[in-house]
Parts: sequence; C-alpha cells; structure tokens
Amino acid sequence: MKELLRSTDPTILAFASALLQGEDIDCFQMDVNMSVLEGGIGIFPRRLMVRSEDFDRAAEVMRDNEIPFTS
Repeated sequence: MKELLRSTDPTILAFASALLQGEDIDCFQMDVNMSVLEGGIGIFPRRLMVRSEDFDRAAEVMRDNEIPFTS
C-alpha cells in the first residue's frame, strides 16, 4: 500500500474516499483510532492508503478534483 493523502480534516478524507470508491479504487484510512490517544482534538493526521498499482489512477482522481495529495 502507498500513502495517497494525509490530512487532519475528516471531510477531505471522506470526499477523497468517496471519489476513489466511485472510480473502483480501493482505499483504506489509517490512524483513525489515534483520536483515542489525542482526546479527539484532531492534531494527528490520518492517512489515506491505496494499493501501489492503483496509485497513479488515484493521483489522477485527486488532481482532477484539486485535492492536494502525497506525490
């Protein structure tokens, strides 16, 4: 798996996940349970991961929708 996006904004992560799922690209959010350690204040970023072979297609989806992503 490869990191596509890192953000503390859950709306960006949800939007990006929905876009990827619409293109049949599997994605997985990591670090979601860090909120237990941080007390729910949102200081630790979550990572959106995709399979390595899907990264180029996923990056294209992010570019088309003007979502900054890890390159």
